[in-house]
Amino acid sequence: MSMKIRLARGGSKKRPHYSIVATDSRMPRDGRFLEKLGTYNPLLAKDSEDRVKMNAERVQYWLSQGAQPTDRVARFLESAGLREKKVRNNPKAAVPGKRMTELTAKKAARNAAPAEAVAAEATAE
Repeated sequence: MSMKIRLARGGSKKRPHYSIVATDSRMPRDGRFLEKLGTYNPLLAKDSEDRVKMNAERVQYWLSQGAQPTDRVARFLESAGLREKKVRNNPKAAVPGKRMTELTAKKAARNAAPAEAVAAEATAE
């Protein structure tokens, strides 16, 4: 059985509140879980200690049983010191997409055309 430590959404519309749960990976996001390990309230300030609360002892237990945390939960564990920090590198994040590249090229060509005309007039005089 593949185990996950992930977030289960609760709260009302536009007022999210998440539970950190240990569950079978085949279960739905908000479905059946084995144990509630903590809570996450994204509406609180980032420096608030009530934003993320978790039972570190039980999280360690589930990790030792082979449970895999999701990306967001893994970040919570890193900030709590329960897991070593993973090096992340996404070099393509700063590269503009195809459409933006085309627009930039058109703009550069449009700006270069008047500059060339001014240079041509200067040399003709």
